[in-house]
Amino acid sequence: MPNRPPTDAPLDVVIIGAGVVGAACAYYATRAGLSVAVVDRGPVAGGTTGAGEGNLLVSDKGPGPELDLALLSTSLWRELAAALPAQTEYEAKGGLVVAPDEATLKALRVFADGQRAVGVRATEVTGEALHDLEPHLAPGLAGGFHYPEDAQVQPAQAAAHLLAASGARLFTGEEVTAVLRTTGGAVRGVRTARRELLAPAVVNAAGTWGGAVAELAGTTLPVLPRRGFVLVTEPLPRVVRHKVYAADYIADVASGSAALQSSAVVEGTPAGPVLIGATRERVGFDRALSTEALRRLAAQAAALFPVLADVRVLRAYHGFRPYLPDHLPAIGPDPRVPGLLHACGHEGAGIGLAPGTGVLIAAALTGAGAPLDPAPFRPDRFTEEA
Repeated sequence: MPNRPPTDAPLDVVIIGAGVVGAACAYYATRAGLSVAVVDRGPVAGGTTGAGEGNLLVSDKGPGPELDLALLSTSLWRELAAALPAQTEYEAKGGLVVAPDEATLKALRVFADGQRAVGVRATEVTGEALHDLEPHLAPGLAGGFHYPEDAQVQPAQAAAHLLAASGARLFTGEEVTAVLRTTGGAVRGVRTARRELLAPAVVNAAGTWGGAVAELAGTTLPVLPRRGFVLVTEPLPRVVRHKVYAADYIADVASGSAALQSSAVVEGTPAGPVLIGATRERVGFDRALSTEALRRLAAQAAALFPVLADVRVLRAYHGFRPYLPDHLPAIGPDPRVPGLLHACGHEGAGIGLAPGTGVLIAAALTGAGAPLDPAPFRPDRFTEEA
């Protein structure tokens, strides 16, 4: 593990946000030889990361830039799993997407064919064979697709251990109140109530607050919060072996609707509880409990896994996914503000996409070649649409 630099050491970059994306940016930036500080108004993983399930998915993404980033990140997560402590709880469990009828299965087949054309591993599973993979699934499903590359981590632990392994200076409980700029308009660091952190580069990894940070820097980024709930059951034997979800989850992920959407996403954990998601709705930062959302999740999970019908739910939690209008994150330099980079807007995929994002940010900071084309993630692409 790198030694942490003294508190008065010069900095190359300040990262705003101590979630998993900010942690990955810090990890790969320090690996590239840069001196890094990470600052967050709350604790490590106190925002979207801490409210996530830890999904590392390729199964829900069609061909395009996000899937390219997911495939890169999947490979990087395997490397990180070998380097980080076991508490990260990396599980290469695989995903199983199921279809209730032949029409849905046909649509899944077309979707999977497109994914396989760009390198995703996906195997069709007949309705009869589904129970070989998941014995407790409801009977009568038409079939599905198995994605062996899908995996999971414990998200808060992943962020904490990535930050620790980076050796970056960490300042939690300090809200950034200003992005400092030179007379020529370039960034030169940030200010909190306690200190100034000076650096020629600032990375906005503030998740759902990425738009507010962009405004502090004198620019715009149309990040909106999208609320989601997760149910947590009592500890159980391993009744769910994979990440299992209904095919309509893929449509929910791609939808831009502000209304409440829910689709069954069910998975076991090493500690025993089963996690049940996922809902999506745009209600601003409203933290009120939605009984309708919880009711839908419970009913859909029990329909998929009847064994869960009588299981106790111990708690529910929710968070806000950082949503951008075209469902792609903003990653890389902002040409409108020299020295400002963005790494936010990943919606519900930030944990899975974090390593690839970190590598792209490190490449942009050092001028190194990027492992994939960063152009689709340009932060100023929304300015052109306005």
